[in-house]
Amino acid sequence: MDIVVKKIADNFWVKTKDGIVLAKPRGTMKARGIFVGDKVKLNSLHSDIVIEHIEKRHNLLIRPPLANLDQLVIVLSPMPKPDFYVLDKLMLFSYAYDIEPILVVNKQDLSDELNDYVTEVYKPIMKVVLVSAKTGYGIEELKFLLRNKLSAFAGQSAVGKSALINSIMGEVIAKEGEISKKVKRGKNTTRHCEIFCKEDILIADTAGFTSLDETLLPIPYYELPLYYKDYLPYMSRCRYSDCKHISEDKAECAVKTAVCNGQLDKARYNRYTEIYKILMDKWVRTHG
Repeated sequence: MDIVVKKIADNFWVKTKDGIVLAKPRGTMKARGIFVGDKVKLNSLHSDIVIEHIEKRHNLLIRPPLANLDQLVIVLSPMPKPDFYVLDKLMLFSYAYDIEPILVVNKQDLSDELNDYVTEVYKPIMKVVLVSAKTGYGIEELKFLLRNKLSAFAGQSAVGKSALINSIMGEVIAKEGEISKKVKRGKNTTRHCEIFCKEDILIADTAGFTSLDETLLPIPYYELPLYYKDYLPYMSRCRYSDCKHISEDKAECAVKTAVCNGQLDKARYNRYTEIYKILMDKWVRTHG
């Protein structure tokens, strides 16, 4: 199936079995909306190649505007300082839209402490890959996970997303950012959504994920516990079936007991309570 890999105004670049072609929407196609990632059918009209049909979408993201995303590769690195709140938020976003999250730790040779924490807390609930875009460590393992999938990279600026994409693709196709020497934060370099293709690997390089506001998560606050896979084994032991693991007494909540006993990570639990309260406030404002 042909796939839209780039969009500028009314021009669409479409990947076909014969290469990438420039196409235009036919008739009402433009009004219906065509997004990067859409699987389409092309036809010839006079001297133009036109998009005449859009296949049913697996999912559709509005920010960033992207369709049919299979995987979200969430990248951390020792510098800039990892923001695990962003990580947890992106995981929730992935689950809500039926996207598989993959956690990648770039610059893995710089911090055994980060590698150990990620392996202990996150590897039981999602795929984790330790890599180095600079040395090539772990790149083949990551490439294997990307095969035959449409994947997007997300994470803080300057963690090495563009460097990883370039390493995977074997050429410089994504511009690399730099870390500000003064504030130790990255400068965002990605300005639009575009899919890079190499054989059976499709990577959407796009901005917009990290700035995702919690209130945009399509998750009602009372369902939030169901999105924490590490909590599910304990939830059946809570005294109340609708336990939210927030205000309940520790003796009545198996999740809070597990946190106190060190079976669940306390910092991740604290981030859970913060997201829960934000989603609950949103619910109160919108439902009265």
